[in-house]
Order: sequence, then C-alpha cells, then structure tokens
Amino acid sequence: MTVSSTEVTGRFAPTPSGPLHFGSLVTAVASYCQAKSQNGRWLLRIEDLDTPRVVKDSADNILRTLEGFGFNWDGQVVYQSQRFEAYEEALQQLQSDGLLYRCQCSRKSLMSQDLQYGPLGMIYPGHCRGLHLNNKNLSLRLDTEPAKTQRFNDIHYGPYTLNISTDVGDIVLKRIDGVYAYHLAVVLDDAWQGVNQIVRGADLLEVTCLHLYINRLLKLEAAQYLHIPLIKNSEGKKLSKQTGAPPISIERAREQLVQSLKLLGQPITDDLISARPEQILEYACRHWQAAAIPKIR
Repeated sequence: MTVSSTEVTGRFAPTPSGPLHFGSLVTAVASYCQAKSQNGRWLLRIEDLDTPRVVKDSADNILRTLEGFGFNWDGQVVYQSQRFEAYEEALQQLQSDGLLYRCQCSRKSLMSQDLQYGPLGMIYPGHCRGLHLNNKNLSLRLDTEPAKTQRFNDIHYGPYTLNISTDVGDIVLKRIDGVYAYHLAVVLDDAWQGVNQIVRGADLLEVTCLHLYINRLLKLEAAQYLHIPLIKNSEGKKLSKQTGAPPISIERAREQLVQSLKLLGQPITDDLISARPEQILEYACRHWQAAAIPKIR
C-alpha cells in the first residue's frame, strides 16, 4: 500500500469486542476532522487481532454505526486478522537482529512476585533474557535493555519522554497462545497504510514512546501523534466496554456528534443540532481547530 508522503493520512481503528461507545465516537470525530481539515485521507481499520475477544457481528455493527453517523472512509477497510503473515515477518526480522527471546514466565507467576510497575503496567525484570530457551511454544519478548530513552513531540500535549528499558521493560510481542501483540501490529499497520497523523486518547501517550521505539527497530517511517483528553463516566473512569459504557445510537447521531464537538472545544452553532450527521461533520472539518482541544489529561 503506497500513499503520497505529503498527503495527510489519518485512521480510526476500533476493536470489535462490542459496539462503539461515546468515547470511541469522540476519537473518531477528532481523527476524522484532523485529517479531512487538511484535505487528507481517513482510513478505517478493524483491530480484530485478539481473536478470542472478538464478538460475532461486532465489526459489521461498527461499520453500520459509523455510516449512520455520517463518516466516509477512504479505501477498503483493513482487518488485522488478515495481516498475520506481515506480523510474523517482522518478528523474524527482530529475531535475526537478536532482539527477541523466548519466555516461559506466565502472568500468574509474575503477579505473585514483588515486581515494579511503570506507566504501561508490570515491568518484566528479564528472568528469561539469558536462558536461550528453544521451545517454540513459549511467548516471544522484545529485549529492551539497549532501548534507553524515547522522545516525541505530541501535536497537542507537546514533548514527552519515556525510558523504555527502565519504565517499560521487555514486552511480549507474541503470546504463548499465538496471538500477536497490539504494540507490534499497530506499528506495522500504520506504516503499511501510510498513516502519518495518528489521533488517539491521552492514555496512550506513554505507549507512543514504545511504538516509536519498535518503529525505529523495524526501520519504518514514524507518524505524528495528536492525543486527546479521555472521556470519563460519572465515577471518573475512562469510558470503555470494561467500565460498562453504553453503545452510541444512530437515532441520537446529531445530538452525540454535537456533544463530541463541544467536548473537543470546537466552534458550533445552534442550528447544527437539526443538520444531518454528514453536514455536522462537514461543518466540523471546515472549522476544525486542534489547538482548541482542552489540554487536560
């Protein structure tokens, strides 16, 4: 897949583990407006990587919902479940570079130990790094010992820095059950699709440093990032399927689109609530101001 290096290309990449909720909608609106306001492309990718979590018919439901909310994506929808060969190729490249090792530690065994935690969760201490295990039925970890510090400049939040080796540790890139890691797949897919401006929630600021590090190891072109504030429920928790976020409704598309724009600090007019969803998005793209997005974390 080849695109012009000067053309802005954004994307929205939902997981088909259930219907879209309001937090997903806000991200979709922000990524759509960021790309279309620059006459760019907006791609849609279904991240059905973790097949045990995929809910039947959920992907089709997501597509219908996005259409009902007035979104128009460019090109064909990409499904991660059709990209396993590319992920395996990348693992082989990292393996030949001496950056992967097999690990026999289970999550349960690690949780019973007194390990340190960083912004991405448990920091793996490298128990299996020097064991040279040959059993292919084990997970594959990335050796981050030589990683040091990764920096990037977020379009919205500014400079961000994270020490990959001490604050993240050696991460699993392929689980023992054969499932490829999100961190590997998302980096490869964005580069393959030519995505050069990524809009996503501020809870992924730290993860971005890791993704840029993997991006560098694989010698891929890096994208720019724009992180937006999280949408939270009445208890102060991020809206998600895990916290019971209700699905968005096509019947309330106009109302929820306008509400999304308000939360993103965008200029709106009173008559927008009576416009068609596609008209609301068209207006939002023409008046999009990324600098107006609130800077709260």
